[in-house]
Amino acid sequence: MASSTQQRVAPLNTKELWAVRRGAFRALHEKGCFVIPNPWDVGSARYLQHLGFSALATTSAGFAFSEGLPDSDLAVTRNRSLAHIAEITAAVDLPVNADFASAYAVEPRDVADNISLCVATGVAGLSIEDATGDHAKPLYDLPFAVERVRAARQAIDRAGGGVLLTARAECYHVGQPDPFRETVRRLQAYAQAGADVLFAPGPQKAEEIKGLVDAVKPKPFNLLVARDIGLSVDDIAALGVRRISVGGALALAAWTGFIRAVKTLKSDGSFAGLTNLVPYAEINDFFSAELDRHQGAKLPLSVSQVKPDASC
Repeated sequence: MASSTQQRVAPLNTKELWAVRRGAFRALHEKGCFVIPNPWDVGSARYLQHLGFSALATTSAGFAFSEGLPDSDLAVTRNRSLAHIAEITAAVDLPVNADFASAYAVEPRDVADNISLCVATGVAGLSIEDATGDHAKPLYDLPFAVERVRAARQAIDRAGGGVLLTARAECYHVGQPDPFRETVRRLQAYAQAGADVLFAPGPQKAEEIKGLVDAVKPKPFNLLVARDIGLSVDDIAALGVRRISVGGALALAAWTGFIRAVKTLKSDGSFAGLTNLVPYAEINDFFSAELDRHQGAKLPLSVSQVKPDASC
């Protein structure tokens, strides 16, 4: 006879587990506000899960820098990105949103093909951008950008499973003359094309953030906070933002500590940059416990172990 413990953690197959995570991720977007931090490797992903975050998102910049590459679709290939996304998704028990850049394609049909590959990694959500990477023409024309979003939507629907589609307008990042007005125009068009979540990296003033939230209602808005903008999580939540991401900021925080320490060592011959380190034993013990947990878990997680319980 099966024990009560075995019954409580009845195993799920891979697709069932993905469905549970995707359902939990969708539920997080239905009310309130939550922070979705961006790990750049398996270790940072597992530590963020340990801290109790409800979901994670990959960061193209953080991953690229960890590979010794610039944050560019040309430098980090589609297959390299997909392998990283799959690795993060498999490493944690949380919903993962993929930063899928510009979908590593131009034409809508190619966008759709690549989105299908991303969905197959087990992600709960994914985002695509409207930036071209061309300084002379940094954004796709709106009708063409809408076709790309629509193609992504159709690919997700064909795959089934309820992956959330986030559409990004890069107007602030590429230096549009009137980024707020153009962002509103684009996000509203992307919402009509089937995006579940709307995202515009760049705005930092409360009035602009609130204006973008109102412009895309009732769909949720994701705010990127990559530095201290003078607003707390509670402040941002009060503006109506549903999801807060930090992009490559956590990876940059790690790089900042590393660069300061090695520059001090090289230029001054000083080890001052190595003061107040997190103890080796603390990190090693954490990963030892993680290894034991993963090796001891012969079966996938149960439904009861995947739930949105750390929203703010």
